[in-house]
Amino acid sequence: MTNNDIFKKLRVALKFRDDEIVEILQLVDFKISKSELGAFFRNEDHPNYMECGDQVLRNFLNGLVLHLRGTKEEPKIPGEVLLAMATSTKKPVQKTAQKNSERRDFKTKQMNKVDTAVSAVKYKNKKKS
Repeated sequence: MTNNDIFKKLRVALKFRDDEIVEILQLVDFKISKSELGAFFRNEDHPNYMECGDQVLRNFLNGLVLHLRGTKEEPKIPGEVLLAMATSTKKPVQKTAQKNSERRDFKTKQMNKVDTAVSAVKYKNKKKS
């Protein structure tokens, strides 16, 4: 298993976006751009693929420890950090229900506009000879 595989699996498991990974790397004073980061997550046969070195993975893991546990001066509880991340990414249920009701209302309005007096017409395709 390569460093790229480990990095990808951590990214998926913790549901991190590129900008969050950049922020975590900045906690340990390691600067990397989103495009450089995206090169690590590409397929190996892609022309812009780049191997993730030991230094990048090591700094990400050290930054992840700081992100989850905090520092000695300001300790954090990792479970609470992960829970806060999970609740901030979920969409509120009310908005989804509201969109569905709006969609149904629009559909009923459109169905009311349909003229029922007009019958359906059947078309026959004729072969041209």
